[in-house]
Order: sequence, then structure tokens, then C-alpha cells
Amino acid sequence: MLKKKETVLHFPYPLDRTLFLVGMMGCGKSSLGRRLARIYSIPFIDADDEIEKAGGGDICYLFQRYGESDFRRIETRIMQRLLAGKVCILASGGGAFISEETRKAVARRAVSVFLDAHVDTLIRNTSGRTHRPLLNVDNPAQVISELLNQRRRFYEQADICVKYKEETMGQLLRILVTRINQFATGETHGA
Repeated sequence: MLKKKETVLHFPYPLDRTLFLVGMMGCGKSSLGRRLARIYSIPFIDADDEIEKAGGGDICYLFQRYGESDFRRIETRIMQRLLAGKVCILASGGGAFISEETRKAVARRAVSVFLDAHVDTLIRNTSGRTHRPLLNVDNPAQVISELLNQRRRFYEQADICVKYKEETMGQLLRILVTRINQFATGETHGA
């Protein structure tokens, strides 16, 4: 017999649109996205992987080769293609949702979820990783804080916002499925 209600993972409401995960690098879009894809029995797509395939190199190489503004144009075109495809869980790059064109496409074809991890969580999850071109600097913690401040107004336009700091993966998945169910059934919107 279950003693705590929060130990139950609510049955996921079937998704008829792509679930578009947004948020800062290190917030868990890929990790949570893969698990959500298993829960919902739909494919998972990591947008960074698709950009690397299309560009013929890793994100750092593409950033260096094209510069950030051209990289963002490429990213926007790839987001359009992915959003026009089959229903999936789509983990976007940290800057993808800044594009107005991408936000409009997401509004038409997907449900957006802002994974609003606390800045300490972002710093911990990105510490020592060199595959994130914007963090290959002397003070990555400062860059994360500044980027989050710049991007928050875009991220907060998402359909669903979930704040977290210390939650386990299991707790986050339960929260996400509950919030997605509520959104799908019209019970609540936003944070």
C-alpha cells in the first residue's frame, strides 16, 4: 500500500503535439527529455545533435566557424524542420527560444516547457564541461547568471514553467507529468 501520494507517477495524458523543452544549458533538457520520451512512448530528439549532424561538426566548432548570429539562423531553420515533423519530446538548445520565429512555430505546433533550474544547479551541472561554447571562459558562473537574466523573459513565455533546485530526477518527472497533464486538460497554465 502506498503511503505518500507523491510516490505515484500519474498516468501521462497522451500528447498530440511535440513537447518543446526550453531553458539554460545544464537545466536537464536532454536528461529529462529522454525519460519523458519513455514515459510518453514517443521519440526524443536533442536539437544540438541535429544541428551537429546538419553542420558537420560539434556545437563549439559550428559556433567558431559561423559566429553566434549565423549559428542562431541555422538553429532556427533546424527548429522549424523538427517542429514540422512527428510528435516528439524536443530538447532545444539554450538559446533557441530567443528566436521570435522559433517561439511562433512552437506556439503553433508544440507545448513549450521552461525547465527553470536554480542558478546553483545550472553551475553544478555545467562545471568542467568544454562542449558549451558560451561557457569556455574564465568565469562560467558569471556567464550563466548573465545569460539567464537576459533569456528569462523569453523562457517565461513558455506554456508551462517548472522551477527547481534540489529535486531528484524522479521528483522532477512526477512534477512535469502532473503539470503536462494539467495543461493538456486545461486545469492550469504557466507557473
